[in-house]
Amino acid sequence: MKFNVVSSFATGILLATTICGAVYFTEDPVVTKAAAKPTKTVEKIVAQPTETEMKDKLLAAGYVVQPKAEFDKAIEAAKKAAAAATAPAANNSKKIAYRAVITVTQGMTSIDVGKMLEKAKIVPDDFKFSRDVEKKGVEKNLRPGTFTVDTEMTYDQVIATIFKK
Repeated sequence: MKFNVVSSFATGILLATTICGAVYFTEDPVVTKAAAKPTKTVEKIVAQPTETEMKDKLLAAGYVVQPKAEFDKAIEAAKKAAAAATAPAANNSKKIAYRAVITVTQGMTSIDVGKMLEKAKIVPDDFKFSRDVEKKGVEKNLRPGTFTVDTEMTYDQVIATIFKK
């Protein structure tokens, strides 16, 4: 193709685009005959129900209707009642004591005993129990046998029961 032919083609495309853009942006939208005809719309006038009518309908449907201020008072009263109900229980709550029968066999370690005691809820942390046993230096003095321990006992009492000194 020659340069003149390509140049003429590009100029034609540019001119056509410019004309189309000018028409698009300057002309009003075309109004068709169907859109120009006014249509009859029937608006049904519905009266808004009064507040009393709305309450009556909701009550008839099984809903509870009350003003926001009453609702807030009822919520506060319920919170206070719940707090009052749990407060005496918290004050009078007794500590639950757990008792367990532990069987120590030959070859067990203080870590194994600590895991059993934690599982029985005698000690809160098996690792801490094992460290306390190691601090006392009695980890190798584990006595095989069956022992009864409970949460009323101190760490030292539990260690003295299961380990030889």
